[in-house]
Amino acid sequence: MSHGLLIGLDVGTTTSKAVAFTPDGEAVATGRTATPWEVSGETVQLDPVRLAEAAVAAVAQIAEARPGEEILGIGIASMGEAGVLLDSNRSPVAPTIAWHDRRDTEELEKLGSVISPSAFSRLTGLPFGQQWSLTKHRWLLDNEAGAHTARLRLNIAEWIAFKLGAAPATEQSLASRTGWLDLERRDWSEELLAWSGASAGMMPELVTSGTRIGRVGAGSGLSAMAGAAITIAGHDHQAAAVGAGAISAGDELDSCGTADALVRTINPGLDGGLVTQLTEAGVTVGWHALKDRWCLLGATQGGLVLQRTLAALGVDRSGFPGLDRAAAVADSGRVTASISDGAILTLAGIQDGVTPPHVWRAAVDETVEQLATIHHAMSSLSGAHRNFIVTGGWARSETVLAAKGRRFGKLHQPGVEEAGARGAALFAGMAAGLWPNAAKAGWHRN
Repeated sequence: MSHGLLIGLDVGTTTSKAVAFTPDGEAVATGRTATPWEVSGETVQLDPVRLAEAAVAAVAQIAEARPGEEILGIGIASMGEAGVLLDSNRSPVAPTIAWHDRRDTEELEKLGSVISPSAFSRLTGLPFGQQWSLTKHRWLLDNEAGAHTARLRLNIAEWIAFKLGAAPATEQSLASRTGWLDLERRDWSEELLAWSGASAGMMPELVTSGTRIGRVGAGSGLSAMAGAAITIAGHDHQAAAVGAGAISAGDELDSCGTADALVRTINPGLDGGLVTQLTEAGVTVGWHALKDRWCLLGATQGGLVLQRTLAALGVDRSGFPGLDRAAAVADSGRVTASISDGAILTLAGIQDGVTPPHVWRAAVDETVEQLATIHHAMSSLSGAHRNFIVTGGWARSETVLAAKGRRFGKLHQPGVEEAGARGAALFAGMAAGLWPNAAKAGWHRN
């Protein structure tokens, strides 16, 4: 195996996380910086230049920790939906709107007047809603004068790669989160581009994760890493699936964080009617970061519900292990729980003999049932899962693991940290020529 390091960079909603790995898969250095959002009322946006600086600073922390170490490649994954508009000089001309910003309500209503929700979902694989890029692009054109000078549009990971020295490119899993990509054709929808005021000419060539699109330049702010191969590693959830080993058709990753996300790897080609049914169940269907795979993605706010439950019980980090151990063996059914919109947990049946472990068990069981609804939709419409792989902070809970084992069967725990960055580093190894695909790297043992 070659000497040198591979860097996985995951530019997320909260932080940019960079992790350096040896070619054998050992994590040896990390870097982290905050994502520089600007929040005003209900609007959430950022300056693309400041974001690039923050991402570069996270990677620079690795250079400081491992001076003189050769960097073979860097893979960049990111949050989806948010984008960067550039003029003919390749300079940003508008702010980047957060994926969870809801300023585009009117734009969504206007979109619904030209394409029905079901037709939109069948075409793009996405539920009809405000999360996607096209309505935010329309808002920018209607409200930001500089947006009219845009000649190039990049997703977040692609923007960071460009700033490091790569050629403009659009990675397929990120393209699938824009609302512009025709899922079946794997090409841009002229109809949706035209409605939003964008054009195919603004969109760079579609590539797959692991494709080398350039090398780190001397003027990138990372001169110590100059010459390292650069690749896009896709949408952060798909990169995490790769990092955790959910790489074969039927493998399903359960990322248990504040959002409890299910990411299932499948073969492409579901019938359009099945795609529409999945979107009606809240599941997105899109191209995966893996070259010849599709991805099903659905999520709940289960982790947020659990955080709120602990706060209501007055249980802090030190008290959690004892509560969790007791809840894992507590009687079920002593408390009834339900979850409504806004991640609001309602409890009923609290009477004599009910203790905090009973409440915790009820909250956990209900969050798992909510997740099971998404899992069932995936299985009934795309086939049974193969492996169920669990990562994330709540995977440390005995009660959570027991509940998921009862509901989903055998669980695989890969024991990896920062799965998104790990997946990005695996794609970096492809770009550096170390292996032809992530499965050949030898990092997965499931």
